[in-house]
This record gives sequence, structure tokens and C-alpha cells, in this order.
Amino acid sequence: MTARIGPPDLMGLLPASAQRAERLRVEPTHTAAGMLDGGWWPYSTDPAEALPGLALALDPIHGPVVRFVLGVGGWSPRPEQVHVGGRRIGVDYHASQPASLLTALSARGTRVDLLVVPPCTSRDVAARSLLRAAQAGNRVTAPRATRHPCDASTDVADAHALIAGRSRPPRTGESPAR
Repeated sequence: MTARIGPPDLMGLLPASAQRAERLRVEPTHTAAGMLDGGWWPYSTDPAEALPGLALALDPIHGPVVRFVLGVGGWSPRPEQVHVGGRRIGVDYHASQPASLLTALSARGTRVDLLVVPPCTSRDVAARSLLRAAQAGNRVTAPRATRHPCDASTDVADAHALIAGRSRPPRTGESPAR
């Protein structure tokens, strides 16, 4: 399912991220614990800019989002809450959570685990990643990473390999990982 948000909020009550189509694919039947429920390709690594639109896209599917859990890598700044209209949504950051995983908790008690496709990812790679993560019965897990693939210390091949769930290809002169 591709979530789309309605017309721009002329009263200025909704953030910009809620006024454009979110790049989100969700498998709504809830996969087994530890597996992904879908994927999200945000426009920004700023939670205050990116998360409100995601919350509004997830609300009708899983109930109102009350908390987001993010990895410490890849998000800047790190606000403790984001605002969506008149509501506040808590945001937690955990070192144990991969940068490529976002967990949304709803008022209904549901948990949604999404693969986070970095904003710097090419459209083709992002589209394939979103489809794979949202496929019914998928066995995709979020890749472990200590840094976000858009960090300057990570090259494009590393980012694409990380999204695909494999280690990066060896560089010239390196031995392949065994």
C-alpha cells in the first residue's frame, strides 16, 4: 500500500512532511515478530521534519502513533518529541537500534517496524527496498549498522549494499568477506 496525504494544510497546522506524498510501503497483515512490516524513504534525516508525515500516514492503518523509536545514528537533530497538529508524539533513540530501523508504537498497542531507506538513496534502489520490505510474508530484517548510510564516511556502494541487506562489495585490493 502506498500512503498519500491530502491537500496542503492552509491553516499551517500540519508540518510540511504531512503536505506531500510520503514514500511508504506497508504490509498491513503484520508479519512475525522480528520481521519488517514495510519500508519508508524519508525526505530528510531531521525527525521534526520527517516523522509527522509518517505518523499521519500510519494513523489510519494502525491507529494513532504515540511513540517512535529510532537508532541514534542518522538522525539530526534528536528532538524528544514531534508535533502533529495539536498532538505530541514521543521520540526515543537507542544505540541498540540499527539506523535502518524505525519502530512506531500506536495507541492500539500495535508495533510497526519499518526499514528506513536513507534519503540519499537512488530512486531505483529505494523502490526495490520498499517493495521487498513490504512484501507479505517477508523474512527481511533491518540491516545492522552503527552509522547511517548517508554519512560522509560511507560511500554509495556501501549504502546500496546495506539497504539490500548484505555487506558491501569488496573494494579494489580487498579480499571478499567470508
